[in-house]
Amino acid sequence: MDRSASASIPSATANGPLVSFPLPSFLTPFIQGKDFSSYYTTAAILVSLLILEQAVYRYKKRHLPGAKWTIPIIGKFADSMSPSMEAYKRQWQSGDLSAVSVFNIFIVMASSNEYARKILNSPTYAEPCLVHSAKQILLPENWVFLTGKTHVEYRRGLNALFTRKALGTYVPIQESICRKHLARWLEAAKKNPKEAQPIMMTARHMNMETSLGVFCGKHIPEHAAEEINEKYWAITQSLELVNFPLALPGTKVYKAIQARKVALHWLELAAHNSKIAMANGAEPECMLDEWVASLADPNYKGRKEFSDHEMAMVLFSFLFASQDAMSSGLIYGFQHLADHPEVMAKVREEQERVRGGDYNQPLTMEMMDKMVYLQAAVKESMRVKPPVLMVPYKATRAFPIADDYTVPANSMVIPSFFNSLHDPEVYPNPEEFVPERWLDPEGSANANPKNYLVFGSGPHRCIGLEYATMNIALVLGMAAAMMTWEHEVTPQSHLSEIIATIFPKDGCRLKLTPTNHAQ
Repeated sequence: MDRSASASIPSATANGPLVSFPLPSFLTPFIQGKDFSSYYTTAAILVSLLILEQAVYRYKKRHLPGAKWTIPIIGKFADSMSPSMEAYKRQWQSGDLSAVSVFNIFIVMASSNEYARKILNSPTYAEPCLVHSAKQILLPENWVFLTGKTHVEYRRGLNALFTRKALGTYVPIQESICRKHLARWLEAAKKNPKEAQPIMMTARHMNMETSLGVFCGKHIPEHAAEEINEKYWAITQSLELVNFPLALPGTKVYKAIQARKVALHWLELAAHNSKIAMANGAEPECMLDEWVASLADPNYKGRKEFSDHEMAMVLFSFLFASQDAMSSGLIYGFQHLADHPEVMAKVREEQERVRGGDYNQPLTMEMMDKMVYLQAAVKESMRVKPPVLMVPYKATRAFPIADDYTVPANSMVIPSFFNSLHDPEVYPNPEEFVPERWLDPEGSANANPKNYLVFGSGPHRCIGLEYATMNIALVLGMAAAMMTWEHEVTPQSHLSEIIATIFPKDGCRLKLTPTNHAQ
């Protein structure tokens, strides 16, 4: 039996459709003449681009762990908009190096200590890029984006701002502002003594006033500090890992740029006033004064001329670190002491001993040096809950990071710090909060400083790490003397602050009670 369809169909209808049905009228233009051809061509181009996108991703990824295919165009955008610690841990645990793509930005994640340090210590292959909007907010000419010899020389000049002598100048400012804010916290707690209060924004407010006081001293008016503090949250929100990149009115980046303009205006004025004061023979009372004085020192060998704008940009970059990373570190410090009453008791005992029972005497660097257990508690707190989990870098050229893999040029490469800080071979029981691990000079924690990446490594290691650590210790020590507190655990209490806004404004809640030393 002949089963050929064409054998029994008349020639007039052999090439026609076997089934006929009416097409919607809106499709008619696309199937007629040139319109159909344009539609087909456009569709073919789009399909080709999508195929090319997948091919390029697979080529760059090679054998690295990661999704075999990337979601067209957006990649892992949805995941980046709602990051979670669990998702990051899965990524890190997938391999020492792993790959991901977001909006066609190819990203290599480095989770091991070896690869994280290699990125941080390879300025000829990679430079810090923070997030896409960072240069728009901090300004592309900001010193934090410098590389090579220019960056080294610029940074060398800033080292004078964090000498022991300079830090000693800052202590009275830090203590005065800390006492004032803790007293405010206690006064607010009196109104609702049984109710825990959120401390994130109040801690940030204290850090902002402390930073501006240390950086600018009396050279910035009080109302200016309040204005900067009020507007700075817009800057924090704009520096999320993924954000709308264009500074259109109403966007986070646009609002941040307006806030930056306000901050730089006042910081430039402070730099101008400091130069005048120091020229008139005043003694250094703040960071700007220390900077101007160091430039005037005949023994100073570096660059001696900095405009008000350049000085303001440096201070603005310091504000960024003190507002986000330092606030996060401080909040987790409060949580850890509340969650470990045995540690809190030791901190209080040390405060009593070092201060000799006199809580009204001014703090000094020498007194801070004697608070060894407090310093160990701060160091451990930042290890368990690092204020910064990762710092995005950009590969400026093909980066042979491993024997069998080269990061493509212009890719993002992100060193992650969490695994280094939770290595069980270096920190036994790494999830546990144990300040005592830092008291033994021969212990594995102190014997492996390369694992402690809280402040990064290499040429871009945090320049203000002593200042940040000292400020957190000062606040926690003063708080332990002035009050007791209980931690009301919430679902957000133990989120690591991957980006500043992942920590909800009411995520950390404390119930405060004054001690006899509150006054």
